[in-house]
Amino acid sequence: MIGRSLRGLAVALGLLTTLPMPLPAEQAPGAGGRAAAWFPLVGALIGGVTWLTWLGAARVLPPAPAAVIALLVWVGLTGGLHLDGLADCGDALAAAVPRERRLDILRDPRLGTFGAISLIAVILLKATLLMALTPARGLALVLAASLARGCVLPVGLAPPARPEGMAADFALGLRPRSLLPAAMVPLALAAVMGPRGLTAVVAGLIVTAGVITLAQRRLGGVTGDVMGMTVELVETVVLLVAVLAMGFGG
Repeated sequence: MIGRSLRGLAVALGLLTTLPMPLPAEQAPGAGGRAAAWFPLVGALIGGVTWLTWLGAARVLPPAPAAVIALLVWVGLTGGLHLDGLADCGDALAAAVPRERRLDILRDPRLGTFGAISLIAVILLKATLLMALTPARGLALVLAASLARGCVLPVGLAPPARPEGMAADFALGLRPRSLLPAAMVPLALAAVMGPRGLTAVVAGLIVTAGVITLAQRRLGGVTGDVMGMTVELVETVVLLVAVLAMGFGG
């Protein structure tokens, strides 16, 4: 049992980070879904490393470059995986074309106008939110990274847009019972943060529900790119809630 759990953690690290993991070249179908309960913990690790980098950079640099360096580490730890999904969804979901054509756009490696706008908007928003948040409030960053990866689970439980691809494979191994252990890490972080943390969790869940609804209407279901977009949007809204809470004395 312990060996199987550790294997799931290794799979989650291999899927969600650029850390070198000794995994087999070919995973069994559904391996990602079976490891999904570990996603929020891996997210907390990503957020924690980013926060520590931010704290160190802020000691020697002004807020703006320190925040940008932290953001670069954040992206580097994930290999830009979720940003790629955001860009693809930006192009596909905004296109005034039939459903099948939108699915073709998701497969197209070229970056279109709406995809570029989505990337620029989210990166700029994250950078400016980090500048406003300050490293002392950086636990919100850890919550953002953890909750966002936990929100991948409800997206994965939604019907996939096509019978093949990452979302369909993820769904093979994902079970609803994984939601409870996956929720423990972000809920614990939110509890430590108090009302603003719980508000951020609610906001992230609302964003996730909106993404699932939009994907079902525009694509006929979810895809791996939709999961990536979910991560980026939930991370951004959690940071936004944290900055707004500072303005209200939270």
